[in-house]
Amino acid sequence: MTPVSGGKSSSGVTDGSVSAVFPTVREVLALDPVRHGAPRVVAGDDGLDRPVRWVHVAEVPDIATLLGGGELVLTTGIGLPADDAGLRAFIGDLADVGVSGLVVELGRRYVSGVPRVMAAAAERRGLPLVELRRATPFVRITEAVHALIVDAQLTELRATEEIHQRFNDLSVEGAEATEVIRQAAELSGCPVVLENLSRQVLGYDPAGESAELLLDGWEQHSRRIRPAGRTAYDPDSGWLVTTVGARGQDWGRLLLRWPASGDVPSAQAIAPTAGPPTRLTILIERAASTLALGRLIRRDAEGLERQIHRTLLTALLDHSRPVDEVALRAKALGVLLDRRHLVGVMVRHRADDPAGEVGPEAAQARLRDLSEAVGQALREAKLTALTSAVDDNSVGALLALPDPAVEDRALSAFASALRRVRLEAGAGRPGAGVEPARVASGPDAPRSAPGVDASRTGFVVEATRAAVEGVRGAVPGGVIVAAGSGVSTLREARRSLVEARQIAEAARRDRRDLPIFRLPHVGLAGLLHLLRDEPRLQTFVERELGALLEYDAGHPREQLLDTLRAYLEQGRNKSAGAAAAHLSRPAFYERLARIARILDVDLDSVEATLSLHVALLALEAVRTP
Repeated sequence: MTPVSGGKSSSGVTDGSVSAVFPTVREVLALDPVRHGAPRVVAGDDGLDRPVRWVHVAEVPDIATLLGGGELVLTTGIGLPADDAGLRAFIGDLADVGVSGLVVELGRRYVSGVPRVMAAAAERRGLPLVELRRATPFVRITEAVHALIVDAQLTELRATEEIHQRFNDLSVEGAEATEVIRQAAELSGCPVVLENLSRQVLGYDPAGESAELLLDGWEQHSRRIRPAGRTAYDPDSGWLVTTVGARGQDWGRLLLRWPASGDVPSAQAIAPTAGPPTRLTILIERAASTLALGRLIRRDAEGLERQIHRTLLTALLDHSRPVDEVALRAKALGVLLDRRHLVGVMVRHRADDPAGEVGPEAAQARLRDLSEAVGQALREAKLTALTSAVDDNSVGALLALPDPAVEDRALSAFASALRRVRLEAGAGRPGAGVEPARVASGPDAPRSAPGVDASRTGFVVEATRAAVEGVRGAVPGGVIVAAGSGVSTLREARRSLVEARQIAEAARRDRRDLPIFRLPHVGLAGLLHLLRDEPRLQTFVERELGALLEYDAGHPREQLLDTLRAYLEQGRNKSAGAAAAHLSRPAFYERLARIARILDVDLDSVEATLSLHVALLALEAVRTP
């Protein structure tokens, strides 16, 4: 038997961690009205951290039929059965319905203590059984406990209100994903991970735990987390999961691990399906909606002219403004887009994080330098264009040319000018410090000499100069210049810009030194690479290979995916595939048969294996940054 004294609950609940809405039996026993009754735990010590949903006073043996679970039952025992079998049945009924505990006041029915058979039955069922050795008005106990429950609920309500306010502020500010994840981890006290549909980590906050342990083998671990529903708790893994997306397009999952520590609280151990508190579900859903909204909002702190450039390019890419309005505003800036041959161009570094540059400030400075270089190259080549940074890594330009016949020469002139500008900047020669990229170049620009059609003469001169100089190499410093197909109307400009962006992304995997990358330079692997962030491609990979990936996650020593890759890369030649996989032919054949069963496909079918091969290439693309 254990005497009960006041003090903090051993559940370890703090404001910064997960707090239960309801008090535990241990916390109830620490209240002054209960302590006045000199409580003593005679059975079920391990259940003292059960939550108390309500307090119920009962003096009849069949009270269990009126309870719903989670109640702390108070009784004097005057109506309890007199026989041992009846007492065992009484305790069994209470345990079956899920009450939190039983408190018996001594003095009326039981004088020196509760019957041993009652204590033994309670201990066997893990039901906390407490004696009150001094007479205590039950009404004071119920008032104190119910006040504690209401106070806990108000605390939960305040926490929920703080969640709404915090994420409303983040949404209005257009906070970055890292800040949203950090706030979610701070408010919950739990590790938070953001992943895409291919189970790749986009961001995380370990909430003070080891990041290495949190992310070790993440993809395989994540594939075993399969909750039912858009927002749900997976009790087997301990992760609360919600889908992230907007406008009907899901692009990731946000996961919160509860409990935050490796030690599961005893209350959860008693009720493993209880799940995290409601406020954490609210928190993760609000964080997910803020992330989805933030993906739709693009912030910049550039000059007014560059902001307008970016606004207009973004409007073309996102269909956020009518094309007539874009044309009108561009004309006001000196860029005539009507009745012009339009070509989308994207310029970006091959590597997102070059050696020696770490952190957002370095990345922003690098993007700003590239944007300025592109603007100066357009001016030097005498080309008219809308130009601006379009994302964290790329600078876009929409060239407005007078005639489709000059497209190749114009692009060559631009690539040559960009090469010289970047060489000068690297050497520190005059002209390296260029002003922000502008539109003002070409026949409609303020700098143009009266009566001179610079757009027709300038790029021809530059193209001729490029040919004379023999400039045929790639832009130095790992810069990729990609161009989309030329179009004849502004309504088609988005297609050219998107194509240029996709080609630039795919060209990062191409080791050739080309001044300009065009669509014919992109093969299947490149095509899949440029589509790697497309949810439909990731869904295709999951549909084709998901079962095999889940099998490999549960059987890390086999890795049947490598077997399938060897088979397909060797042109479905089983002997060559076995040699490439360093397996005996019988073992290789047996693995192929297992793969066929898992994926439910015929590996001798050309159509089926072609689909699997494309899925493998796509999987490699989404796993490659």
